[in-house]
Amino acid sequence: MSRPTFLPDNFTLSLIGTLVVASLLPCRGAAAATVDDLTNVAIALLFFLHGAKLSREAVIAAASHWRLHVMVLLITFVVFPLFGLAFKPLLSPLVTPTLYAGILFLCTLPSTVQSSIAFTAMARGNVPAAVCSASASSIIGIFVTPLVVRLVLSSHIGLGSAWRAVGEIVLQLFVPFVCGQLLRPLIGGWIQRNESIISGVDQGSILLIVYSALSEAVGEGLWRQVPPSALAGLLVDDGVLLAAALITTALVSKWLGFERADRVTIVFCGSKKSLSQGITIAKVIFASHAVGAVILPLMIFHQIQLMVCAALAQRWGRRAEPVPSLASADAKSLLPH
Repeated sequence: MSRPTFLPDNFTLSLIGTLVVASLLPCRGAAAATVDDLTNVAIALLFFLHGAKLSREAVIAAASHWRLHVMVLLITFVVFPLFGLAFKPLLSPLVTPTLYAGILFLCTLPSTVQSSIAFTAMARGNVPAAVCSASASSIIGIFVTPLVVRLVLSSHIGLGSAWRAVGEIVLQLFVPFVCGQLLRPLIGGWIQRNESIISGVDQGSILLIVYSALSEAVGEGLWRQVPPSALAGLLVDDGVLLAAALITTALVSKWLGFERADRVTIVFCGSKKSLSQGITIAKVIFASHAVGAVILPLMIFHQIQLMVCAALAQRWGRRAEPVPSLASADAKSLLPH
């Protein structure tokens, strides 16, 4: 029997289920310590697999398209945070101060990888450039995001904390990523042959990280501090930010004279934010009791960006001629969120 079209994908349903379980049955005491240890292992495994799946050949082949990559990085790490600050007088009254801190935090995050590439391919965009751009954003974000967070959230994190966060994030994210890259010649083929298993491990790791963060927040009274009106306001705020990013990337890339395939790549790589990397970085930067509220805007933004970008990609793909790209295996061999 075919899946009803109104149902979200399995991962979205799993995220919702994790939120419900963490709200009703948060882990406490010794169980919380065990889950926290498992979460650290899951984070390392997640980025080890990210490194092992990344095709260096695909990245090198598209690296010469520097104007496109510079634009994606500027939108990701400069324009997006400026949007968060510029819209604050308009959007912050709709949510609590902690939730808007989470919105500013998501504005500093790198682009997601596989979904950016998948939507670019669906819309007949420049897939090799998307592989390179999204991967570069993910790696650069390990170093840049904590420093940008310090600039836009100076009341929440000091400069010393920002530099310490960079060190911790490099250890938790970048070192496993490099190890995965170094072992890719040995395990890359096995990973490609078992893509469904690896995808399950990726998504399971993210769900465990979400459960750990939300359990701590629920124990500190998350739902007492977040009224229903603030959740409704959060949907509006996230929607406004995504719309601003999509419109800006589309208009500026056209104004700068990029070809259609490149404009598609810029729109999808420049407008998206990484759930897996965001949750991991939040656990390092923010106090444990605040992580749940801080990542809530990101979790909602993640679902909105997937639904909106999927609709755009399908529409643009139907209107476009096929564009030559690297082998589709390169586009499918990356991190899923």
